[in-house]
Amino acid sequence: MSETRYADARAVAKAIEPSYPVYCLSPSKIEATARNFLNAFPGRVLYAVKCNPHPRVLQALYDAGIRHFDTASLPEIAQISESYSDAHLYFMHPVKSRTVTRTAFDVYSVRDFVIDHGAELDKIVAAAESERVNVFVRLKTPETKALYNLAAKFGASPEVAVDLLKRVQKEGFRPGLSFHVGSQCLVPQAFNEALNLAGYVLSRAGVHIHYLDVGGGFPANYPGQGAAPLEAYFRSIKKGVKKLGLRNDCVLMCEPGRALVADGCSLLVQVLLRKENELYINDGIYGSLSELVLAKMQLPARVIRLEGEVSQTLRAFKVYGPTCDSFDVLPHPFLLPDDVREDDWIEIGQVGAYSNAAATKFNGFSAETLVEVNEVLLPEPMLQAASARG
Repeated sequence: MSETRYADARAVAKAIEPSYPVYCLSPSKIEATARNFLNAFPGRVLYAVKCNPHPRVLQALYDAGIRHFDTASLPEIAQISESYSDAHLYFMHPVKSRTVTRTAFDVYSVRDFVIDHGAELDKIVAAAESERVNVFVRLKTPETKALYNLAAKFGASPEVAVDLLKRVQKEGFRPGLSFHVGSQCLVPQAFNEALNLAGYVLSRAGVHIHYLDVGGGFPANYPGQGAAPLEAYFRSIKKGVKKLGLRNDCVLMCEPGRALVADGCSLLVQVLLRKENELYINDGIYGSLSELVLAKMQLPARVIRLEGEVSQTLRAFKVYGPTCDSFDVLPHPFLLPDDVREDDWIEIGQVGAYSNAAATKFNGFSAETLVEVNEVLLPEPMLQAASARG
């Protein structure tokens, strides 16, 4: 990573003229977003490390005040533990091996675990011995309007959740309840409905929980999706929590990832070839842009040309990645100046979430370079062109 901070992606192109993809990270944007979230959410905020574990991203979040981290593996636990001595780690993957569970407990002093099955509770009982830990029972919630339905893989039914809460208390652990309404949830009411289900479970279990974790799912404002403001989600959560009548020492928690970092990074790619209305660029779905296919999302984009003006007339271009696989094509066209050409750069905005974290090195292609910038491309205006001026 370069120690120089640039004004924006255009300044990056001008300074280094990269023939390889470059992540343009704005720590100040991430810090501001995280501070706003910390100030607005009525409880404890955990960052979901899986979303983007880059050390500079984590540092920006830490500088903003994030001290609690949702970790889902031993490498994530080790990374946070070895980077921040005052960080609080939560092992929020419902399925863990016995060895991993014990290592998290013995080596990294993790005391917060999530389960959705009795066998997972058995692993914690075996690892924790006589020490008290916090055990969250993850509740399966109904499918809602979200890009990823995480309840399709994880979560206990209400009946099983009732039994697990009773068992957690019987084992002497501090019980908690958690759920996840789905990544990039577009319906604020989904949180209220999930909390209603949580209330049903708690009334049946007769257990006073110490923690209530409403999970992630808070959306980024991607083009064309019409995500509601985060305040609408917080209001829905407050309304639902109020009806539960929880005791005063119950800690309300959440696990945002995407909402904290998506807007904090853009991707600078270069055009390798133009064939009529088709463009070939040096990153694609096997690299930084897998979510565009998996979630059928669109991202803002603009052309950067260092010498000469770009056309003001826009055209839709089909965009291919660099690999030899014909599946490596973006699902939505980019609306770009109609004279875009080989060696132009394209800045693709809002790639801070699940980009470098989910990238492969298929065919030997990968994005390895990250630089810091002051400003990154955001969706308003959604599509724009950068001229040689500036």
